[in-house]
Amino acid sequence: MQLGVNIDHIAVLREARKNGDPDPLDALSICKRAGADQITIHLREDRRHIQDSDALHIINHSFLPVNLECAIAPEMIDIACTLKPHRVTLVPEKREEVTTEGGLAILGDQPLLLDAIKKLQYNEIEVSLFIDPDFDTVQRAKAVGAEWIEFHTGKYANLHAMLYGNLAKTHHSIPELELPRKILRQMLADELENMKRLSDEAVKTGLKVAAGHGLNYQNVREIVAIETIEELNIGQSIIARSVFTGLGPAILDMKALLLR
Repeated sequence: MQLGVNIDHIAVLREARKNGDPDPLDALSICKRAGADQITIHLREDRRHIQDSDALHIINHSFLPVNLECAIAPEMIDIACTLKPHRVTLVPEKREEVTTEGGLAILGDQPLLLDAIKKLQYNEIEVSLFIDPDFDTVQRAKAVGAEWIEFHTGKYANLHAMLYGNLAKTHHSIPELELPRKILRQMLADELENMKRLSDEAVKTGLKVAAGHGLNYQNVREIVAIETIEELNIGQSIIARSVFTGLGPAILDMKALLLR
């Protein structure tokens, strides 16, 4: 299974003090040496972490393919077409959210989305849609001409944390925390089965499938077992571990878990 390392959180740390350090560009050679298969960055409309100059330098200097996440706003699509990353993953954005909270509502933004896909593909950029694992949404993703889909794994990650972690320490208010463990275990199994079924179906239609959001060293093995998912994009957990181990070892540890 391929690993895309999302280096946004290096920029988050830099922006906390805005003194230029650490520089996400310095991560590129480390990611390559540690066996990462792709660099992922999210150029948000509010520029809260990755900046335009970061995106430019990373795409121009990366030893690995770059997956640029961005909103479907025309300004962002124009930037992507100028930068020409290997792939663009189109995601929903809300200014007030801490991180992307759900998948792209394809029908809600159909004209804008179709125009974005057309422009990106005209510039020879692969297009992926970041979506919730939902049957109708997978079918629509194929219909609008995307080459990839990426499943938002937030629901799975939350359920896994409720069962095996300590989600009560987070700032989320989640009613399921009060559910019996037997029910949570079944919900987790159902979510995994749903992703497997939808991933298999997507591949049959010609789509390539990735997954990401909330994946970490504790919950990733079950996703790895879904053979038709060929790529995971993981950032926060790798960067968090790197504070203690260094970025190279943190990537190596994750790569070891991705072996099938």
